[in-house]
Amino acid sequence: MQGLKYSFSDSEIKKLLSSIVILVDTREQQNSNILKYFDSRNILYKQKKLDYGDYSAYLPKNEGLGIQRDIFLSAAIERKNSVDELAGSIKERIRFENELIRAQRSPFVLMVEDSEGYEKIIRGDYRSQYSEKALLASLKSFETRYSFQAVFISPQTAGNYIYYHFYYMFRNLLK
Repeated sequence: MQGLKYSFSDSEIKKLLSSIVILVDTREQQNSNILKYFDSRNILYKQKKLDYGDYSAYLPKNEGLGIQRDIFLSAAIERKNSVDELAGSIKERIRFENELIRAQRSPFVLMVEDSEGYEKIIRGDYRSQYSEKALLASLKSFETRYSFQAVFISPQTAGNYIYYHFYYMFRNLLK
């Protein structure tokens, strides 16, 4: 987007934003709540193998507004369906860290579908032999080392979070 030398009007920005397509990694599982949200709001999405993360987005070309080809965000959201899955992923350090390394140069969010997830980590309310202190230390160390943010979201709001995360990224790029 930095190469574009266009200044879009508010109505043009609105039109472009209405065409955003959410990319869903083909390996993503158990995400019917998210896809139902997209379907209920007529949010376009497409399944595609992603190099990292479970979700990303692109803006389809719009020659009428001077966009000659699809514009893909280099941002991603990695979804974990619970603190249990998060703990299991962190325990597999090499695989988890390799994904973070691939995403390191892009805005990246680790979304855990559990609005009480942070409290569960502190209380040790998850299925893993990781102690509360060790799990929190690993998560926070990875966050600072690889410059990402972990967010804890209820499954009911996950689709909303994904859509508006990318929506406002594009909006800020277009302004």
